[in-house]
Amino acid sequence: MHPDVLRGIKANLPFGLSAGAYGSVLGILAAQKGLGWFDIAFMNTAVFAGSAQFVMVDMWGPHLHILEMTLAVLIINLRYLLIGASLAPMFEQTRIGQKIFMMHLVADENWAATMVECHKHPNTSTWFLFGGGICIYACWSAGTLAGVLGGAAIAHPERYALDFAFCAVFTALAVSLWRGKQDVCPWLVAGILAFISEALLPGKWYIVIGGVGGAITAMFTPGTTENQETTTPEECSHVSTE
Repeated sequence: MHPDVLRGIKANLPFGLSAGAYGSVLGILAAQKGLGWFDIAFMNTAVFAGSAQFVMVDMWGPHLHILEMTLAVLIINLRYLLIGASLAPMFEQTRIGQKIFMMHLVADENWAATMVECHKHPNTSTWFLFGGGICIYACWSAGTLAGVLGGAAIAHPERYALDFAFCAVFTALAVSLWRGKQDVCPWLVAGILAFISEALLPGKWYIVIGGVGGAITAMFTPGTTENQETTTPEECSHVSTE
């Protein structure tokens, strides 16, 4: 095993424990929607994106609106375009198969840890990123599976306020993403569009419409792109990952 894999696992363990904790909430919500351990395990492997999985579970019902669900997940995961671009120099000397395999395990946590590690140790390879991905995936999967198995035994989740868990998790995520006054306009537009769409349209189209409207507004709002950190690990781009 490449030594950077173990370093990546150790560096991401605190993040992994946190991911497992709120992953258990997803598992409980999934159990209340009738999803079993195999369903959530497949979702963890095929999607592996916490916020997107919360949306999928929230939209789950007797009649699945596949198009709405797909568009909602796509919008939520658009940030991975920027994450992938920031990692491009690190993958210059890798084969396409290795890129696909490793990038599937990229999450916000191990990406951030890799950016920090590259500044500290220029010889860091993509195996550090991969090790972090293994750690996050294992902890996230353990948390969601524990939640599914435990949640199935809870007959009335509203007694424990578990029916509010989805709103609570996304409120916490939103607060952590707030960057200041430059976000006021995009967030306000997204909220208004979502509110109007929820009142006028059936299903979960308000998620898609609010997300797209907010993203477009951010594109034309001064200061929303200039102030974003787009750290690129160029100092790691020369490292061989073979």
